[in-house]
Amino acid sequence: MMLAIAAIYVGEQYFEKREQQTLVNTGRTIKTDRLDFYLPSSSESTTVHHNYYSLDYNEEAEQASWVAYTLSKEQLNTIEVSRPYFDIDAAVSTGAADWRNYKNSGYDRGHLCAAGDRKFSTQAYNETFLTSNISPQLHDFNSGIWNRLENQVRNWVHNYNEVTIISAGVLTNPIDKIGEEQVYVPSSFYKILIRKTNAGYTCLAFLIPHQATNKNLTEFIVTVDKIEAITGIDFFPKLEDSLENAIEKNTNLKAWSF
Repeated sequence: MMLAIAAIYVGEQYFEKREQQTLVNTGRTIKTDRLDFYLPSSSESTTVHHNYYSLDYNEEAEQASWVAYTLSKEQLNTIEVSRPYFDIDAAVSTGAADWRNYKNSGYDRGHLCAAGDRKFSTQAYNETFLTSNISPQLHDFNSGIWNRLENQVRNWVHNYNEVTIISAGVLTNPIDKIGEEQVYVPSSFYKILIRKTNAGYTCLAFLIPHQATNKNLTEFIVTVDKIEAITGIDFFPKLEDSLENAIEKNTNLKAWSF
């Protein structure tokens, strides 16, 4: 009897410790001032700041309405990492979606903060496997044009030293819902890039329909204004108004070499 009680106690202590570790690894942290300057508008109650990216969680859609992070040239230096299991994000106060919603759904667990952008440390890499950082994506889309865009972003970071990325699916008018929690399947996905230049800032935005395509990435370049109109998100509210208006209504492709 004493041995059984001891075993139960040890087991409880073990799982409590595991739970505490999980909360530490997925809990809130203080965002850098640099990233804070670029963050879109959101409600304080729905915004989560992890060590290596921030997000705004949409409870109805059971995914992020935006994920933002800065990728620097130094972070392109990767280490060997092991792919972890997806895990529920304990930092989402309303409760993040369960990874089981995606099981047998016909959709990939598509990363918003790309796992390939966070291979410079094990913790940074593992954070990208939280369910708040994924969205249902068709496999041919995820491994096709979305992957091509992620690789192109890394090329720009190599050329320009640092780029801030804001990305997610368009959550209005979903094309499907999956799992018990009815996770929205976006009709399209966006990725907005901004970087500082000698002249100020330059921005480039992509809006890609959720389907397989072999088209060139340049065919999906749009203004930030267009993405704001579709999503209802104000993407750079902390920029001075005239500067914000200038970069959001134009597509300055010349400042980004393909």
